[in-house]
Parts: sequence; C-alpha cells; structure tokens
Amino acid sequence: MKIAVISDIHGNIFALEEVLKDINKRHINTIVCLGDLVGYGPFPNEVIDLIKKENILLIIGNYDSAVVSGDIKYVRDNELNKNFVLPWSCSEVSDKNKKFLKRLPQDITIVDKGKIIKFVHGSTRAVNEYLMENSTEAKEVIDEFTGDVLVCAHTHLPYSKKYDNKLLVNDGSVGKPKIGNPNATYCILKVEEEGIDVELIEIPYDYEKLAVAMEERDFPKNLIDSIRMGK
Repeated sequence: MKIAVISDIHGNIFALEEVLKDINKRHINTIVCLGDLVGYGPFPNEVIDLIKKENILLIIGNYDSAVVSGDIKYVRDNELNKNFVLPWSCSEVSDKNKKFLKRLPQDITIVDKGKIIKFVHGSTRAVNEYLMENSTEAKEVIDEFTGDVLVCAHTHLPYSKKYDNKLLVNDGSVGKPKIGNPNATYCILKVEEEGIDVELIEIPYDYEKLAVAMEERDFPKNLIDSIRMGK
C-alpha cells in the first residue's frame, strides 16, 4: 500500500493543486490529509472544496479548530494571529465549510500488512502540540504510542525518525513550508511486509501568484514574505 500524506495547506490552493498533480503520477492507493486547511493563505474555501471533491481522508488541524470555534487558544497567541489571520479566516470561511470542519475526527488509523499507522495533526496528546524532531515531547509521545508508525504535522518541518521498532514521521507543509525555500512538502509511506519506507518530497509551485493574491487582499507584508522565503 502506498499512502500520500499532506497537511498544513493553509489556504494555499496553488500549492495544493501542484501537490495533487504530483501524487496522481505516483500510483498512490490513498491520500490522508492531517488538517489545517485554513489560516494564513487567501483561499480557504477553495482548498476545502478541492479536498472534498477529491474525497481525501481528513482530520482536523489546530487552525481548523480555531476557525470553527473562533478561539485563539488553538493557535499561537501572537499579533499576527490575533489581529489579522484568525479574524480574517473566521470571516472568510463559509458557514457550510465551518460545519464541515467541525465534524472532522481528531485522528485516523490505518492497518495494512499487520502495521498499525496512526495519523494526527499535532500529537496523540493535543491537536496543537509540536513534535519537533529529536525533542523531548516527541520521545514522550512515541514511548507511549502502541502502534507501529505515528504520522504528525503541525511543525511544517518534514522528518522521519526511528525509535527502536517504531517510526515517527512528519510530512511538512503543503501551503506554508518552513524549510528555507517556498517549495510545498509532503510524504509517501510505502507499506510492505518487511517494513515501511518513507519518502519526503518537495514540489515547486507558483508562489509568486499566491503572494500577489495576498497583496491584493492587503495581507501583512511579513506573512507574504514568509511564503516567498519558506520561513
């Protein structure tokens, strides 16, 4: 079984379209999206509509939770989120799409070839917990985890790390990468009898087109710059 994992699209429809084009070339069995369809980017409804159209398996992210509830507690309580991103997203996302997001599960588990693979947004403990590579939090969570592979998102930094007989994977971010360049990132899990192979993938897209759309909507300059620089 080959599973493509995407997440943290954050209203970036152009990156999502390019990633889905790439996935369609790779003979994937299923796609799992780890949430955060909204926030930061200017096209949240378009992203949600495309995910729905493609019937992609989906869980809720912390920014999705914030937009559904209007509560800053799910995201970082900084000036950008508090004064622009969250209020803008709450007003922009349609009521229909808020209801869709609200019904999403917190996690998904897939069992294939005897391997238990669990998908979460932040961690098994909280939708907004950061499991940075080699962190104490990551070690605590994976030690408690009873499956074979835990796949998370939220940090926007892709990695794959083995912990004895368990694997922790982060797929990165489609729409707001933090890898030092603007390329979208996602991952593919290839499940085989002898183990699971992880491929981390970078996809270029027309980020300037997104930046212009953000400028036309008077988005903050530091947010637009982060898209251009991948930070």
